[in-house]
Amino acid sequence: MLARMHFISGLPRSGSTLLSAILRQNPRFSAAMSSPLAAMLGTMQSKMSGGEYNGFYDDATRAAMLRGVFANYYGQKVGNLSAETVIFDTNRTWTGRAALLADLFPQSRIICCVRDIGWIIDSIERMLAKNPLQVSRVFGFQPGSSVYARVEMLMNSDSGLIGLAWSTLREAWYGEHAGRIIIVPYDHLVKEPKRTMLRLYSELHETPFQHDFNNVVYEEPDYDAGIGMPGLHTIRQKVTYSERMPCIPPDIFAKGASAHFWDNPATNPRRVITI
Repeated sequence: MLARMHFISGLPRSGSTLLSAILRQNPRFSAAMSSPLAAMLGTMQSKMSGGEYNGFYDDATRAAMLRGVFANYYGQKVGNLSAETVIFDTNRTWTGRAALLADLFPQSRIICCVRDIGWIIDSIERMLAKNPLQVSRVFGFQPGSSVYARVEMLMNSDSGLIGLAWSTLREAWYGEHAGRIIIVPYDHLVKEPKRTMLRLYSELHETPFQHDFNNVVYEEPDYDAGIGMPGLHTIRQKVTYSERMPCIPPDIFAKGASAHFWDNPATNPRRVITI
């Protein structure tokens, strides 16, 4: 059975892979890019809540089966799970399942990586420019649309890579489980990694670990190739902040500036913690 469980969520291209790569330096921690567990739980909930077999389940059985998915998945992935093992499961949709996670894992936290929306769009456009001979699953493997059309797809609140994550983050931010959220801004992580990690360890009530921010290694080449964006989850070895000019039109960049609700104390009624 899993002893400790936390979740990494938030916005895309905002440091979740980097954060996982840093966390996994700690031998007690298991962290990686997005896992399939959120989708698996959604399918199981649907099957256990409707249809001819609905009567076979009560809430206690549903909870036990959903926890069992985590225990079995990470029992195979990690092996030798103990009371000291801490699992960090990553998926951008966890913010939309805050109530479920509170029920399944009452001591868990949801670590949400965030970033200026303009820079997220800019990062995605740069990845596309690095792979001009391929088309990405992010855009339905369709070539030829303009940056404006791509931004509309990205920001769709039902299915967009950014829009869905942004919407569920706002849902969790204003919801009754907002106290479970820990916000990790991308700029804080790359500019002050030591301070940021110390704060995170403190919020998680974990013993600090001496991370090596000059030798952080992580990549998922097979997954990235499969979605048509090679290098998407490859991180630089040294954690550092790089100044650069945006590659997207300035009107697109400026439009995203109004989306930073996490930066404004007036829009933080539940006092969500930012580290």
